[in-house]
Amino acid sequence: MKVKMLSRNPDNYVRETKLDLQRVPRNYDPTLHPFEVPREYVRALNATKLERVRIWNLTKRNCIRTIQAHEGFVRGICTRFCGSSFFTVGDDKTVKQWKMDGPGFGEEEEPLHTILGKTVYTGIDHHWKEGIFATCGQQVDIWDEQKTSPICSMTWGFDSISSVKFNPIETFLLGSCASDRNIVLYDMRQATPLKKVILDMRTNTICWNPMEAFIFTAANEDYNLYTFDMRALDTPVMVHMDHVSAVLDVDYSPTGKEFVSASFDKSIRIFPVNKSRSREVYHTKRMQHVICVKWTSDSKYIMCGSDEMNIRLWKANASEKLGVLTSREKTAKDYNQKLKEKFQYHPHIKRIARHRHLPKPIYSQIQEQRIMKEARRRKEVNRLKHSKPGSVPIVSEKKKHVVAVVK
Repeated sequence: MKVKMLSRNPDNYVRETKLDLQRVPRNYDPTLHPFEVPREYVRALNATKLERVRIWNLTKRNCIRTIQAHEGFVRGICTRFCGSSFFTVGDDKTVKQWKMDGPGFGEEEEPLHTILGKTVYTGIDHHWKEGIFATCGQQVDIWDEQKTSPICSMTWGFDSISSVKFNPIETFLLGSCASDRNIVLYDMRQATPLKKVILDMRTNTICWNPMEAFIFTAANEDYNLYTFDMRALDTPVMVHMDHVSAVLDVDYSPTGKEFVSASFDKSIRIFPVNKSRSREVYHTKRMQHVICVKWTSDSKYIMCGSDEMNIRLWKANASEKLGVLTSREKTAKDYNQKLKEKFQYHPHIKRIARHRHLPKPIYSQIQEQRIMKEARRRKEVNRLKHSKPGSVPIVSEKKKHVVAVVK
């Protein structure tokens, strides 16, 4: 008779200190996974959610309308300049226009217009003053709302284009970013693109400054944001460095003095236009990779969407009081603001104003990147010190990430 015994050593499972690693027995055979069906159910649920468009009432914080817009992912959405309708594009190669108001009693939810394209569209944006919109995919197409074929098609290269944005001031200008690291600028009055700038890494999206016609900011994969003047693309106006992972989206405030960025590092940051460091960072324990971000038109709130299918609403100024202020509260607020401006360079007040609590992963990556940056700086200094004068060029931080400008 043969008896098999289970023998477990408590030393393998019980930790003596918090620094010890605890061993967990696990079978990696996929056929024996106990949660395989629930996981597939959750993935199917998420895929179904991504096919729909939801319209929300922010004051009541509830969904007032759900539209089965496309078969497959909804890749882009934008509103008409008058706010009466909105446009969506998806994986089913269609562009659809929907009424902003819901259907009447007894009516079915149907799009106003449907345009069937030849390729998958990855983004869409509407003109700020006319009935014209632009889509991007394999190329940038300019459409008239009353026609079923594009009035103009422009391309520069062969890679897919991920985003396209109209200029809110010089409305005939628009910009796009592609997967081949290019940022391309177009003019609707010309048949060919104007110019493009090539960066070290891919740009995910761009946003135009609503107060300065020639300024735009690009969200890049190298953890930075770059503010460019389109008249001089060889050097960015400012490099904004604070994120520790790829920056996925960016949007300007209506005042044009600040912008907000969304990152893969599970946080959003608010940057002044003329500063390289952020003034505010928002994060929560449950928020995952932040995919998109928008600044509301009243300049008071910021909305973001993240991987875990949630929309979050933040205050643009974290300490601002909501609701109607009394005269005494307004006076106290102005007085405190003047005091902060008067003593803003005092070391203790400056440190408190600059300090922000960060999650441990972000804090650890910041420390690691600081060490790596110092090592690179030390290497450049040593190379300059031990090389022939003039043989090693000195390149500023602004010019390091621009590869070329093509006109």
